[in-house]
Amino acid sequence: MAKIKNKYKFVCRECGHEEIKWHGRCPGCGEWNSMTEELTGSPGIHKPFFAASKPIPITEVADIGEQRIITGIVELDRVLGGGIVPGSLILIGGDPGIGKSTLALQVASALAGNQGVSLYVTGEESAQQTKLRANRLGVVTDNLYVVTETSLEQIQNHVERLAPGLIVIDSIQTVFTESIPSAPGSVAQVRECTALLIQMAKALSTPVIIVGHVTKEGFLAGPRVLEHMVDAVLYFEGERHHTFRILRAVKNRFGSTNEIGVFEMSEWGLVEVANPSEMFLAERPTGVSGSVVVAGMEGTRPVLVEIQALVSPSNFGNPRRMTSGTDYNRVNLITAVLEKRVGLHLGNQDIYVNVAGGVRLDEPAVDLGIAVALASGFRDVPVDPAAVVLGEIGLTGEVRGISHAVKRINEGKKLGFHTFIIPAANLNQCRDVSEVKVIGVETVSEAFETALGVRD
Repeated sequence: MAKIKNKYKFVCRECGHEEIKWHGRCPGCGEWNSMTEELTGSPGIHKPFFAASKPIPITEVADIGEQRIITGIVELDRVLGGGIVPGSLILIGGDPGIGKSTLALQVASALAGNQGVSLYVTGEESAQQTKLRANRLGVVTDNLYVVTETSLEQIQNHVERLAPGLIVIDSIQTVFTESIPSAPGSVAQVRECTALLIQMAKALSTPVIIVGHVTKEGFLAGPRVLEHMVDAVLYFEGERHHTFRILRAVKNRFGSTNEIGVFEMSEWGLVEVANPSEMFLAERPTGVSGSVVVAGMEGTRPVLVEIQALVSPSNFGNPRRMTSGTDYNRVNLITAVLEKRVGLHLGNQDIYVNVAGGVRLDEPAVDLGIAVALASGFRDVPVDPAAVVLGEIGLTGEVRGISHAVKRINEGKKLGFHTFIIPAANLNQCRDVSEVKVIGVETVSEAFETALGVRD
């Protein structure tokens, strides 16, 4: 009897593009060294989750309204847009040890009882290890079921038997389906398992949370199509050795992607931070040059953070430029404006800009704060510690208007700030603001004169 020769194909782990031979560069997405070898095979027959249906006019579709499951974890509910939508598939990603499994276990325990039974499927830990973590977090409850399983077919059997109100898969890279002849974690397995979990979630109207690993570059492991398939993608930001974690929605079909949730990692798990501004400013030094407070908008919530700038003469031919928490190119642009329009000679200076607390600011409204911090560090003149600086900078050195100026000022008032340097274009919006001093500026030079008391 002739031996059957196995056939192989090469699949891009970024976009899922398939080829019969290896390519150094993916023809589909252009990524280098992303083609991986997989064994081909005819897919098996899956038990269908959906019943046969027929097209009907949209006017005849039953209107159920917007239903959400409140987890009780306020910061998570905020990021998701008000709670978990029944039948949605939520992907949680982040660096190892940052708190993905901890958050998933806390959510599963929070919904156990209110939504019936929560099923926590782990492919990386034993049931005893999960119980130890649950004891430490204080989330042990009779309605939280734990199973160590990696076969999707067996997971389906458990779901049919328990009929849970929430399913957690930790992690998607460990789950496999017997219909695909490749190892768990491969492109084909991750894509097929995710597709079947989507069918399960939609057919049963049961939310599914899946935990995904990330690569060393910070991207979710597996095909990039994974992020397009799910309903929401949540990323944990922050260093694993720091106590604070920021949960951000990169994609959300049922809500905004601008909201963030702030947590503190403690021995009892992830604890919500009700006032992020107070937390970010807790260790702010006073009377030190190069430190400026700005108010950034994260969705509907203003967040006050400290921008630190260190400017010192360079010992090398090419001065160093380093940023943390803000866009590197934006800082270079602001530096060029200060050189050309204001007359600060920063071409031979090393520049380091840091947003304290681990939060990332990408909006233009913090431009003026960065510029004032750079000038303060360069001139070694401290800024008033009770002042908040806001504004967008144009290439001609003008200060442009910003959005939500009143919200930002009110947040600063709550924390005891009494001076606000804002664009002159926003003064009319702030005429009803009382008990604080609001100063409008039209140019960067005018802002320096107001904040630092120097004229350039």
